[in-house]
Amino acid sequence: MQSLRFISAVALVSHPPGAQRSLDAVAHNLYPLLFKASYLLEQSAVIRLLLQHWPLEEFRLGPLLGPSADHAGDLRDRACRACLEACMHGLADHVLQGGGCRRLRVVDLTGIQDVQVQRCPCGRALGRWGRTELLARTCCELQEQPCTTRRPVEVLADVFVTAGNFEAVARALGPAGPGPLRVRCLSLRADSLDPGRLLHVLRLAGPRELRRLEVVHNVRLHAGHVQQLLAQGGFPRLVSLTLPAKAFDAPPASTPAPDGEEPLLASIAWALSRMTQLTELHVAFSTLTGKLQTLLGPLRTPLRVLDVGNCALNHEDMTFLANCIHAAHLEVLDLSGHCLVDLFPATFHRLLGQAAPTLRALTLEECGLEDRHVGALSLALGTCRRLRELRFLGNPLSGRALRRLFTALCELPRLRCVEFPVPRDCYPEGSAYPQDELAMSKFDQQKYDAIAADLRAVLLRAGRDDIQVSTPLFGSFDPDIQETSNELGAFLLQAFKTALENFSRVLKQME
Repeated sequence: MQSLRFISAVALVSHPPGAQRSLDAVAHNLYPLLFKASYLLEQSAVIRLLLQHWPLEEFRLGPLLGPSADHAGDLRDRACRACLEACMHGLADHVLQGGGCRRLRVVDLTGIQDVQVQRCPCGRALGRWGRTELLARTCCELQEQPCTTRRPVEVLADVFVTAGNFEAVARALGPAGPGPLRVRCLSLRADSLDPGRLLHVLRLAGPRELRRLEVVHNVRLHAGHVQQLLAQGGFPRLVSLTLPAKAFDAPPASTPAPDGEEPLLASIAWALSRMTQLTELHVAFSTLTGKLQTLLGPLRTPLRVLDVGNCALNHEDMTFLANCIHAAHLEVLDLSGHCLVDLFPATFHRLLGQAAPTLRALTLEECGLEDRHVGALSLALGTCRRLRELRFLGNPLSGRALRRLFTALCELPRLRCVEFPVPRDCYPEGSAYPQDELAMSKFDQQKYDAIAADLRAVLLRAGRDDIQVSTPLFGSFDPDIQETSNELGAFLLQAFKTALENFSRVLKQME
């Protein structure tokens, strides 16, 4: 629904020359309306002009594009390259004006949602990495201009740094001299960096400001690095922390502690316990066998989101998890890579029972779930009445077992999304699990389509057409990986080359 004011705004920005002539006569409180109308129509020239002459003290991108009384549409999932570049160019024009024309104090560029299919007219997205690079490049260019202002504009941003944009980001976050923009990093994602560069950019970003920290994929950390990282500034506002695979492994040159003690892990847990706002922890693919209580026990704030997928948890870990304070507060839980129903049936059932009042998303990928486990799994899930999302890809379940499970899932009133595996029937007999990507993609498509149609019919007969079901073979869409795939590939090739060189050197030494 659109108000008459918004319809009028659309009419005005549809003709950029007319909008430019009329802008001086427009009331200041109408600028947000004109901005959303311009973004909707992808009028980049008008967007740049609006930012250049922005008369208000704040410009907050997320609220400006969100639903409003004048326009109910939500444009926050439009990471439109043309519009976002126009915003940045307009901001640069604004700060270069100087003098009394400039009222803008805060620019908040957060709130954009990266999605797989862009709805903007051009269809060209500018992802988080691209937005970071654009902001950093703009800051660097403005630092070279004569500074005409006593007060820089604060720019709040979600920063994504890799080896490809590290130099520009480091310069933008820690300028050598005064500049008209001061970047405040609210969230930081780091990939394809060595530990030294990660620690450097983290110091520049300011740990005391960060709400979210994601260190992922090709940042090779061990427990010593993690301890050093968390020692910087205490992270008093950090809400979410993601660490890469093997982040809790002992440093290569360290000697084993006596009596199985884990001084580094205990030190990391102590640092985490000081983060009183931390409610999300992602530590997938880190070996935590028998160590979960050491890591999570000291935390003062209950976790709402926990990812311990493929962490080689044992019975002691699962028992702790099912009985700890976090269980009753969990909203999102990932236990992928553990044979839960086979090895820990009672503990798994208790854990879901404890989490049931709050749990809304559960991931059980490659958990060795077979047909004989469906009854126990259905019983455990039956308590999760608030569950909205369930993902269990990579499990060797037959079409018949999936039909039984879907019948049980129909009883969960809030369930809206299910990601299920390609049925075992669709693969050659004797196929091994877990599967590699090549084996996973070689299945009988016709048989899959028939079983999938049957599963959707189960939902329809139960009146549950509100549940969306799918089988994303290689996992859900990740916009950050999609955007930096070329750089990630180059990084992996270089790492492979280095490993071969080291191997060759060792062979020569042996000769």
